Amino acid sequence: MAAVRSKICGITRVEDALVAAEAGADAIGLVFYPHSPRAVTLQQAQVIVSALPPFVTTVGLFVNASRRDIGEILDVLPLDLLQFHGDETPADCDGHRRPYIKALRVRPGEDVAARCLEYRNASGILLDTYVPGVPGGTGEAFDWSLVPRVLPKPVILAGGLTVRNVRSAIAQVTPYAVDVSGGVEVGKGVKDAEKIRAFIREVQSA
Repeated sequence: MAAVRSKICGITRVEDALVAAEAGADAIGLVFYPHSPRAVTLQQAQVIVSALPPFVTTVGLFVNASRRDIGEILDVLPLDLLQFHGDETPADCDGHRRPYIKALRVRPGEDVAARCLEYRNASGILLDTYVPGVPGGTGEAFDWSLVPRVLPKPVILAGGLTVRNVRSAIAQVTPYAVDVSGGVEVGKGVKDAEKIRAFIREVQSA
């Protein structure tokens, strides 16, 4: 099996971004959703991005943001990838001058493969836990058996992942990448360096 990539999401501090990069994370996530406890300002994001070494993908997370708001951020911040985590349509996700991934919240009875096909221009699909009224960051895992064995897009698995369960999650789902936020924190938006290192070690050895 190919190496599984890792993304540390909800980064709010330079020191956490640097620990993630040093530990071998492939990407870091910056949340531009004002209602999230892990939200960053444009100024915070600029400082974090400018401190990163090469070859760490910077991902901007948006939830039902306007095209204008996204554009204003992209005009000044060199994000590599966009992550749409709300109710965005394929048309909402296209045309931002950046590749994107689309988050889908998985629940029983949903045709995950059909939903993936809707977002034909997505670079990948992130599968997260469905909690009514909450776009993400719940810290809860979903039933991984709901993920089809074959999907038309690279899968990023999220939702309640920790150092204790990520290896079994990878074995069951065989995703392209895994995404963690709360599972490596000491508080909302404040990461724990050793948890980041331990998480990435588990991913790399899976």
